[in-house]
Amino acid sequence: MNKKIHIYTDGSSKGNPGPGGYGIFIETIIGSSYKRKIISEGFRYTTNNRMELLAVIVGLEKIEKKKQNIVVFTDSKYIVNTVQKKWIYKWENNNFLKKKNIDLWKRFLNIVHKQNIVFQWVKSHNNHYINDYCDRLSVEASRKNPLQIDYVYENQKKMNQVE
Repeated sequence: MNKKIHIYTDGSSKGNPGPGGYGIFIETIIGSSYKRKIISEGFRYTTNNRMELLAVIVGLEKIEKKKQNIVVFTDSKYIVNTVQKKWIYKWENNNFLKKKNIDLWKRFLNIVHKQNIVFQWVKSHNNHYINDYCDRLSVEASRKNPLQIDYVYENQKKMNQVE
């Protein structure tokens, strides 16, 4: 059977940094069978780029079986360019010197090689119904109580204020 996995993601933050969240819509199609999974989570203090990247990571981590053919749809050029232009490997070879979100990029690298992934950019707020849905999920997640704590980001911010 021909199996397709599509992962749609979006992230947001109000204030950048500020409260943020991500939304994920995963669809698995096998022949005429269709399954979907919807995931969202909010954080009390984070950035838009962190939430965009975390959405992709969490979506990929939900695919337990390895070497699956996956298309990730995201409106984040930050992610698409980093992967398609192979910046991520230059960053890794440079030990992520002067890069942000190192913790997430390392987590991303740990999962991305386990699958066969194509990244597809979609224009945000352009009537793409699943991307718009993920956007609403991410905004709603950022308004929930209690919000999760992005410990890595918050600790980095505290350390930078001390320096």
